[in-house]
Amino acid sequence: MATRFTLKDHFRESRLINGRLLFAAFLSVLVFSAVFVRLVVLQVVEYEHFDSLSDRNRVDIEPLPPQRGLIYDRNGVMVAENIPTFSLEMVPEKVPDLEQTIAELTTLMSLTDEDIEEFRERLKQHRQFHQVVVRQRLTEQEVARFSANRHRFPGVDIEGRLIRHYPQGNLFAHAVGYVGRINERELQIIDQQDYKGTLQIGKTGVEKEYEETLHGEVGYRQVETNVQGRIVREIMSEPSHSGDDLFLNLDINLQRVAGEALTDFNGSVVALDPRNGAVLALVSKPDFDPNLFVSGISSKDYAELRDSPDRPLFDRALRGSYPPGSTLKPFVVLAGLELGVVTEHSKTYCPGWYTLPGHDHRYRCWKHHGHGMVDMTDAVAQSCDVYFYDLAHTLGIDRLHQFLDLFSFGHQSGIDIPSESAGLSPSREWKRASRNQAWFPGETLISGIGQGFNQTTPLQLAHATATLAMRGVMQEPRVVRASRKAGDNTMQLRSSDRVNNLPMQNSQNWEAVIDSMVEVIHGARGTARHVGEKMPFKVAGKTGTAQVFGIAQDAKYDAETIARKLHDHALFIAFAPADKPEFVVAVVVENGGSGSKVAAPIARKLIIQHFGLELDEPQPDQ
Repeated sequence: MATRFTLKDHFRESRLINGRLLFAAFLSVLVFSAVFVRLVVLQVVEYEHFDSLSDRNRVDIEPLPPQRGLIYDRNGVMVAENIPTFSLEMVPEKVPDLEQTIAELTTLMSLTDEDIEEFRERLKQHRQFHQVVVRQRLTEQEVARFSANRHRFPGVDIEGRLIRHYPQGNLFAHAVGYVGRINERELQIIDQQDYKGTLQIGKTGVEKEYEETLHGEVGYRQVETNVQGRIVREIMSEPSHSGDDLFLNLDINLQRVAGEALTDFNGSVVALDPRNGAVLALVSKPDFDPNLFVSGISSKDYAELRDSPDRPLFDRALRGSYPPGSTLKPFVVLAGLELGVVTEHSKTYCPGWYTLPGHDHRYRCWKHHGHGMVDMTDAVAQSCDVYFYDLAHTLGIDRLHQFLDLFSFGHQSGIDIPSESAGLSPSREWKRASRNQAWFPGETLISGIGQGFNQTTPLQLAHATATLAMRGVMQEPRVVRASRKAGDNTMQLRSSDRVNNLPMQNSQNWEAVIDSMVEVIHGARGTARHVGEKMPFKVAGKTGTAQVFGIAQDAKYDAETIARKLHDHALFIAFAPADKPEFVVAVVVENGGSGSKVAAPIARKLIIQHFGLELDEPQPDQ
């Protein structure tokens, strides 16, 4: 049987092998090209990016927050300082498991639900590579406990920081203000580069108004770290620059005397140097401890302050609006003299009430049986309402409003701290625009004695009184006296930016009104005679009592039968010495009753303190 042989197709096999070789070669070239292109991208196009990422595995850029400037009173007493504290902080991107880490920290460091909630809020405000505070103000025991367990928490560490502290507590709460944690709204406003590493920002008072001056300039340092993120060495650094220190015009002794003199009353005391606008005292009661806000106030503490019926967070000195009452009368009578409506010797008969021509309604004087015939000096010294009813009616609301406008009633004074209220000096146009109502003649009478729609702040009252004391020279009130750069002993004085001279046709009118205010203190029938007892110089002043609610035509005000919150407000303004004024004070005591009995003695205490007098406290006249 013949054997069969199968002949191979060498040509077909050759084509198959060559095709495979070509495909393999093409695939190899393609893969090599892709690798080559990727290498070019990595090594050339994106070199800087990946080089930076590589460096971040071993090099960190850390911000060096500046030290906040210090604040002193006019005597050099510290009112705002920086104290060291330890805080627990986390860099989120370096934490392998955030939730587990928080759970373990809660057990180790006794974190509260509020601590965790605040930490999560801060997480939203910062990027993953920024340090985020978990909790501030750790105790020494907590620092030691975490240090012993540091190896368990990559990305978490203890940081030493300086935080704001107010050693005088409540004493300067409203004037100096406080700092607090930077919130989301503030992050949209500030330059975040300038605030890297900074946790706090000025919220109120001087701290807010002078934030740029106090904050300083942030620094940086470049450090090399190991695998665990610990610093091995410092490569380079750019130091931070501390903020400027501030020196205030406020006097701690006057602040303390004013606060103590108000006792348990709510109210405000403002004292100025009329020669330069320096704010010597700025007190609002009740007050609060600003230290509560520095590291974040607890919900419980904030609720107590916010919901208190006494409103301790409300700055009565700058924002409290009160009827000026009879403290407005010196300005009204000055309007009468300047506009030629009355003279020093013009007299009005006071039977205890006043009626408009053709009307039966009686507008009562505070003295039920009247003052009889009174001239300008008698009217101011005895605070005769009828005299001022008649004067206001003759002036008319238009001229009265225009004149009071010169003294900035109804306008901000321009003080160098925020949130000042403008108050209200009523006019015909104001009532038509705000209430769509006509102005009535009776409202002019009430405006003439500082009641009705009139609203003024204690600061405005002090500012206007200072202008009167200086015979028309108006200075902007200034809380900050000077600043000083860190490491420099030279202080840069900060003076008032605006000085106005009020136009008056007869300069003698100033003296006439001031003489009548001297009679309030030193005259035989003055309403605040006790203030001037044994004073070595003449004091000019004016008492005021502002009604809180209306009284019926034939009703009688009886303080003993009504709740204290319905008692009249007590007011008093004064300046001394009367001929060469150096000190102006305005006092408003909410529901204090009589300006003579309650507000005037407070002003006397401040005058005694300011001039260093040693005088006994007299009893107010009944």
